[in-house]
Amino acid sequence: MGSILDYPVLVLNLNYEPLVVATVKRAITMIVMGKAEIVENGRGVIRTPSTEYVCPSVVRLECLIKRPRPRVRLSRREVFRRDGYTCQYCGAVSRHLTVDHVVPKHRGGASTWENLVSACRACNRRKGGKTLAEANMRLLSEPFEPRPTGRYLFGAHVQQHQSWQKFIGGWWE
Repeated sequence: MGSILDYPVLVLNLNYEPLVVATVKRAITMIVMGKAEIVENGRGVIRTPSTEYVCPSVVRLECLIKRPRPRVRLSRREVFRRDGYTCQYCGAVSRHLTVDHVVPKHRGGASTWENLVSACRACNRRKGGKTLAEANMRLLSEPFEPRPTGRYLFGAHVQQHQSWQKFIGGWWE
């Protein structure tokens, strides 16, 4: 990983809601400016000729930041993830899927969570540009917009920093 100043630090809102992952350098700057406090330390100290700074793992802001709830970004990968890498027409589980518009684009179907599903190549070819009724096909489950969980937003970091689990676990679940 590079310098210790580039290590990740979990930044919590005043109410302990996880906000973002910052660097140690940014976290120390927030602490020195009085904008944050150290919640968890586990990395020792950083020494300068005149001062010692505790190297934080988790910091909490001193004031509440109001922001809208995060949303899962619509992408191919996220559609596959929502559908469990399963074709929504035949139930085949595969890593080689395509994204299908339930209502075809040329018939006014939008690229939204509610209109996109995972489909194997055979089912996507069979459906083509038809509606479900015209293709005589049906969906295994109704498409929906997934809710972002703390594990979804910060899951990759939690695997590396187990101490963050207690701060991330319950949010948005």
